[in-house]
Formats: sequence, C-alpha cells, structure tokens
Amino acid sequence: MTSAAPQPEQPAGEGVEALLPKSLQVERHDDVAVLRLTRAAKRNALDDPTVLGIETFFSAPPAGVKAVVLDAEGDHFCAGLDLSELTERDAFEGLEHSMMWHRAFERMERGRLPVVAVLTGAVIGGGLELASATHLRVAEPSAFYALPEGQHGLFVGGGGSVRVPRLIGAHRMADMMLTGRVLDAEDGQALGLSHYLVGPGEGLAKALELARTIAANSPVTNFAVLQALPRIAEANPAEGYLMESMVAALAGSSEQAQERMRAFLAGRGGRVRR
Repeated sequence: MTSAAPQPEQPAGEGVEALLPKSLQVERHDDVAVLRLTRAAKRNALDDPTVLGIETFFSAPPAGVKAVVLDAEGDHFCAGLDLSELTERDAFEGLEHSMMWHRAFERMERGRLPVVAVLTGAVIGGGLELASATHLRVAEPSAFYALPEGQHGLFVGGGGSVRVPRLIGAHRMADMMLTGRVLDAEDGQALGLSHYLVGPGEGLAKALELARTIAANSPVTNFAVLQALPRIAEANPAEGYLMESMVAALAGSSEQAQERMRAFLAGRGGRVRR
C-alpha cells in the first residue's frame, strides 16, 4: 500500500531558509525539519550553491529542531555532481572544491541533529556520498546505487572513499568504481547502504516516523550517539573504553535520563518488545 505524502504541520521559519538557494526547501513538522533537494529536472544533481546551502542549514538549523529528514523532489534522490559544474580546474582549485564538499557534509554528519535520508531512484556518485553522510537511510524499491567516477576518469571527491567503505567494505566499493556495477535497492539494503527498505511512496512517512522517535530521545543521548560513538568506534580499544565510560556517566547524570529511569522502575516506562 502506498502511503499518502505527509503534509507539513507548520511552515518553516524565515531564518536559515532565507539564506538557502532555490535548490533547497525547508518545512517543519513540529520538532522535525524536512530539508528537500528541489532540482528534479536535473535529477537533483548537486551544484556548488546546493552543497553550500546544506552547509548553511546545518551550521544554523531552525530553532527547536531536534531531527532532520533529508528528502528529494521528483523520482531521484541525487544523481551526483552536476557535470555542468565540472569546469577545467587546476590541481589546487580541484583540491579546494573537494574540501568544500567535505566541510559541508561533515557539518551534517558531525552536527548536533540526527539526519534520516529518504532514498529513491538514482543515488549515484556524489548522491551516494551525500547519503552516506546521513545517520539513517530509508530506501524505496526504486533506489539504485552507483559510483561511475571510474568510467569518467575521475575519483570520488565528496568523502565517499572514507564513508562508503565503512558501510560496505573497500572491496565492494572498488568493484563499483572499477566496473561501474549498479546495486539495486535490495542489494543496498543487504550490504548496509540503507537501514530500512519500504514500499513505493512510503519513504518519507517512514523517515518522519523515525525522526520523531529520535527527536523524543534525551538530547544528551543523541549528542553522544552523533559525536562520541563514531570516535569511539575509530579509537583503539583502551581509549574507546575510557571514552565510553565518560560518555555513559555524562548521559546517565542528566536530569532527563534520571527521570526516565525513575519512570521505568515505577512501571511507567515502556518495555522492549518484539
């Protein structure tokens, strides 16, 4: 069954939205914001204003937002770099351009707001790099994944060589780049490119459901998951254990955590069920 597209519960504020390019739109669903790519005619290919707009949004998100859904207009999430922007750059200009993408996507990945992406149609090249910088990914059956840079004599430049191998392994990324292999939605789900695979037209509703659940968490816990967990995973075990202990003590000492524990012990908290 195809779900009806959720309607925004209130318009976005005029703060950061006024600073964004026309290729990005924001809508509010209470404490969840939807940031939407709106270049459907270009399969939502990323130009520089769009990438810089993503950085702007996550540098100063709307007040009161606790989670973000990254969505796209039309049939495709993102077909990668807008090739009309692939001008002849010298090596240093190319370096700076790549580092601009790194900075923008890191602002999202290592920011304070959990981000849930809705993946449909093309998730290729820079689109896959963008998706891999989000925290949860919901795919519809139309989603397909590719890294065609190898066939164009290029190399990924938006952080893909760091993030994608952590999701599927360097050997699988090498296969995609060397051969042009395209993964369908089921392949992507099995390998870890998406966390949830839903029916046609159901991606946004599922992403909003997840974002609302995340927004209801303790802010300290969400902060720890976004900021501490990746660093703990990358640390050597001795440092990781110490960081874990420190973050656990910080999270457990918050008033919100203590109130939720009291509620659970008093039988008012929900239990984990299948």
